[in-house]
Amino acid sequence: MPRSGTLPTVLTGVFITVLDFFIVNVAVPSTQHDLHAGPAAIEWVVAGYALAYGSGLILGGRLGDIHGRRRMFSLGIALFTLASIACGFAPTATALVVARVAQGAAAALLSPQVLAIIRTAYAGPERLRAINAYALTMGLAAVFGQLIGGVLIQADLFGLGWRACFLLNVPIGITVLAVAGRVIPETRADDAARLDLPGAALVTSALAATLLPLVEGREQGWPAWTWVSFAASAALFAAFGLRRLPHSPLIDPALFRQRGFVVGLLTYLAFTSGMAAYFLIFALYVQQGRGLDALEAGLAFAPIGAGYLAASLIAPRLAGRLGRQVITIGGLTRALCLTALLVMVGQEVAVVGLVPALLLDGIGMGLALGPIMTSALAGVPQQHAGAAASALTTTQQVGGALGVGAVGIVYYGSVTEGVPTAFRHGLVFLIAVALVLTALVQFLPRSTVKSSAATPSAREGAPA
Repeated sequence: MPRSGTLPTVLTGVFITVLDFFIVNVAVPSTQHDLHAGPAAIEWVVAGYALAYGSGLILGGRLGDIHGRRRMFSLGIALFTLASIACGFAPTATALVVARVAQGAAAALLSPQVLAIIRTAYAGPERLRAINAYALTMGLAAVFGQLIGGVLIQADLFGLGWRACFLLNVPIGITVLAVAGRVIPETRADDAARLDLPGAALVTSALAATLLPLVEGREQGWPAWTWVSFAASAALFAAFGLRRLPHSPLIDPALFRQRGFVVGLLTYLAFTSGMAAYFLIFALYVQQGRGLDALEAGLAFAPIGAGYLAASLIAPRLAGRLGRQVITIGGLTRALCLTALLVMVGQEVAVVGLVPALLLDGIGMGLALGPIMTSALAGVPQQHAGAAASALTTTQQVGGALGVGAVGIVYYGSVTEGVPTAFRHGLVFLIAVALVLTALVQFLPRSTVKSSAATPSAREGAPA
C-alpha cells in the first residue's frame, strides 16, 4: 500500500535527475573558464551524463525487479548525492567528467524504479493521477532547468558559482534518503530469480553504441566511427533478440507483443525527440539571435512552463473523457503554435510578443505527455513493471538524443544565413515531428487511457 509521502518522495528523485540534464547547460561558460577546460572536456560534461544515464536504464530497472525497487531507488539516490558532491568540488575538468558519468549511472539506477513503484503501488484513478504527476514533475524540471541554473549562477551563493548547480542536489538527496525507507513500499517481481548478465551486457552495450554517436556525432561532423557505432548497435540488438532466452530474461518479449506498449513507446519517442530539440534551438535563438543572457533566457522558458503546468493539471480529467484523442489535441496544439512562432520569427516580433504562442505550446506539451505514458503502461502486467518503466525511460533518453542530433543538422546547416533563419528551419522540422506524433496516436488502443483512469487492477503480489 502506498503511504502519504510515497509520491512526493519518488518524484523528488525524478526531478533532480532530469534537472541535472538541463541545468548544466547554463553553467558551461563559467565551468570552462574556472577549470581551464577545452571544448571536448566540456562537451563530455554533458554527454557523459546522458550516455551513462541512457545506456544503464534497462539494467537499472531489472535490478529493481530482482532486489527491490525501494532498495535500488535508495541506493541510486545515495550514489547520485555522492556523485553530485564530487561534481561540486571537482578540481579539474577530468574529475568533473568522471563525476558526471557516475551521476548518470546513479540516475539510471534510481529513475526506472519511480515508474515501477507508481505502477505497483497505485491502481485505477490513483495511478493515473500519479503518472500525470510524474509527467508534470519531469516536464517542469526540463523547462525550468535553465532558469534555476541561471538564478543560482547569478546569485553566486557562498561564492560557489557554477558549483551550486550540482551541490543543490546534496540537501535534497539527503532528505529523500532519510524518508524513503519509511514512506516507499517495497516490491519485487515474482519471476525475477536472478539477473540475466549476458542480456544485461548486450543491451547496455547496444544502447551505449546507439547513444554515443547520437550525442557526439553532430558536433564532430558525423565521422566514420559514428556509423561503425550504429552498425555495432544494430548487431548487438540483434544478438540480444535472437539469443536463447534464460528463465528470467532482462526484458520479456511478451511486452513487445502488446500493441499499446509498442505504439506508446513510438509515440513517446516522437514526443521526447521534439521536446528536447525544441528546448535546444529555442535556447540558442533567444541567446544568440536575441542577445539574452543565461538568466533572461531561462525566464523566456517560463511561459512554456506555465502552460505545461496548467495543462498537466487538467489532462487526467480530459483523458478520462476523450481517451487517446487528448494526445492528438496536444500534438495539434503544438503544431499550430510552432507554426505561429515560425511566422512571428519571420516578422521579427519582439521576444515578449512570442509569449502567447509559448504559453499555448506548453499547454500542448502538458496535454500530451501524461496520457502518452499512461497509455504505454496501461496493459503491462505487474511483474513486468520494472522492465516496462526502464524501457519507457530509455525511450526518453534515446528520443532526446535523436531529436537533438536531427535538429542540429537542420539548424547548423543553415545558421550561416542567420540565427533566426536557422531557428525557423528547425521549427519546420519540429512541426513535422508533432504531426507524426498525432498520426501515431491513432494506432493506440481506443480505450487505453480511459480504462487506466477508470478500472482498478490488482497490485503486485510480491511485497518485501
